[in-house]
Parts: sequence; C-alpha cells; structure tokens
Amino acid sequence: MSSWTLLTGYVTIAFLISLGGSYRVAQPAPLKVTPVRVAPVKVKISALGTYVPPRLLTNADLAKMVETSDEWIMQRIGIRERHVVDKGVATSDLAVEAAKKALAERGLTATDMEAIIVGTVTPDMLFPSTACLVQNKLGATGVWGFDLSAACSAFVYALQTGAQFVATGAHKKVMVIGADVMSSIIDYTDRSTCVIFGDGAGAVILEPAGQDEDFGLIDFIHEIDGAGGCSLYMPGGGSLHPSTHETVDKKMHFVHQDGGAVFKFAIRKMTEVCERILQRNGFTVSDLNLFIPHQANKRIITATADRLGLKPENIVINIDRYGNTTAGTIPLAMDTARQEGRLKKGDLVLLASVGAGFTVGATLLRWAY
Repeated sequence: MSSWTLLTGYVTIAFLISLGGSYRVAQPAPLKVTPVRVAPVKVKISALGTYVPPRLLTNADLAKMVETSDEWIMQRIGIRERHVVDKGVATSDLAVEAAKKALAERGLTATDMEAIIVGTVTPDMLFPSTACLVQNKLGATGVWGFDLSAACSAFVYALQTGAQFVATGAHKKVMVIGADVMSSIIDYTDRSTCVIFGDGAGAVILEPAGQDEDFGLIDFIHEIDGAGGCSLYMPGGGSLHPSTHETVDKKMHFVHQDGGAVFKFAIRKMTEVCERILQRNGFTVSDLNLFIPHQANKRIITATADRLGLKPENIVINIDRYGNTTAGTIPLAMDTARQEGRLKKGDLVLLASVGAGFTVGATLLRWAY
C-alpha cells in the first residue's frame, strides 16, 4: 500500500469524525489454515564399522589377578576373552577407528556427515564431549554432535536419536557411535566386575531410505527406571562425590554392581519390551530373522531368548570374544552376524538392551543392505 493511499484514508476518517459521524474499520475474514501432515522419512542403516583394540585379556590372565578360573567365568558369564586398550588410548580413539570403517564402507568422507552422536559412559573427559574429539580427529569440519549417556543402552538410544534428525528431514547423513573403554573404570581386584567388561566401539551411518525401499527402522521402545540406579553405578567423580583423595581410596571411581538385581531385571525387561514391540507392529517371534541383544551375560541372553521362544540360530551371541563393551556390544554383534553370513538385506532384526539406570531399549528394523 502506497503512502498516498494511507494518507487519503486518514484524511477521510478525520473528515467523518469532524462531521460527528461514526465509522467502522472492516476486519479481514479469518484465514482457514488446514494443517499439512508431512509423513516422516524412513530411516535406514547404510553402513557399519567396528573396532576393538588388539590387546587381549584372557580368562587365564584374570586368574592370575583374582580368584577365578576359565571354567567359572565361562559357566557364569560366557566370556573367554575380552579386548582392552593400552595406556593412553581413549574412547574417542576407538570411536574414530570404527567411524573410519563405516565411512569407507559407504564411500563417504567425514565431512559428508551432518551430525555425530556418541553413546558412551566412559568419555575421554567430562568436557569437551567425546563427540567433539571424534569430530576433530576425523576432520569432520562443519559437523556438529553430542554425547549420550545411557550405559549399555546408549547405542540403541543414540540410534533412535540420530534417526529423528533424518526422519524429520533436518539431516540426510548422521553418524551414530557406541564406544566404551570400560577397562578405565574397572577394579581389577574385584572379580565380580573385572571378568565381565571389555573395550570396543561400533559406528553406523543413518540415511533416508528410498521411497520404493521397504528397509530401515520400524519402531522402538525406550524406558528408564531410576529406582535401579543403586544396582549398577560409579559413585565417584560427579558433582555428588567430586574427585578427592578419599574417593580414590574408597574405590568410588570404579563400577559397583549388584549382579543379582541386574540379572533379574535384565531378563524380565528385555523379554517384556521385545514382546511389546513385536505385538504392536503385527509380528510374531517366528517372523524374526535375528535377535541381537546387548552382550552383558550369556545366561541373560539365553534366558530372554527362551522366554521369547527364539531358536538358537536366530540369536547372535559374541560375548565369548569381546565381553561386555557396554555401548559397543550391539554394533559389534551386528558385525559378527554379518561376518558369519547371518545378517542379510531385508532381514527382520530385533535389537534389545538393558543398562545402568536402569535403561531399557528395543529397536525393530529391516536390514537395508
């Protein structure tokens, strides 16, 4: 509207008022806006890379450090060996190696990524985030990211977090990494924990699935139960118990675990969320090609599988080779299944985890390549 038109209008109104007349300014009719629902983009895993440090810690090695044996560890937990880092090797170093493998598999560079999400409970330091260190070591200029802490459920939580950026159209390529150096927070005089954990990392790339592709992430269920926090935790080093000579002397910077409580909760909740996610998506256990659970304890895995009615050939177990690598277990198990020729394009796959917190997660997907 021109200045002349506005001026003319004001003069007209002033004239009407001077004559004692009344006037009304016409109000525009309300606009009818019909909300447009945009369907979320289907998200797929397009690449996978894993890494474990070369140094092995066997049951025989542990038997020299604590009162234990290969037979006891294999019977109770199902682990024969685990990989541990050398001094000076950090979580970001493992994460970078896994990320490089995923990028190479997809034929991409680090700068092709738009975000990096690192699931870990053993960051290099409290800050900056491990994602920042990974971004810098990869040379992923312009890529943003952050860490996610959910212990053994960190990978499945990070997977769904990254998927939302792709599903909404905000990003087209997101890297999700699960990595932990558990040997850095383990008391190797405590046989209840030192026999369980190892170090490792896995990375996946998330991208949009094609419109004609029936592959990708289907659904997820996540839960937390903070009442279980006292069953698996590391009390020292946070704002509640800052690092002091006393916290070190009391071994508060190591993992503390109530094994029995974790064992019972893990079996019950993994079974429950697996049954729920299958049912609400119209599947049965017989439809599954692979069940890839968090590798915490072989007895937890087999007990869960038995309750679900799964056949041994549909279960991926590699805890005997890697131990519990926390955020790294599920991508490592995915890679094991692939190397064994058991993970194929179009397979219906169920991921499941329980971790400290307690955290619980399940993801249903169709493998895309």
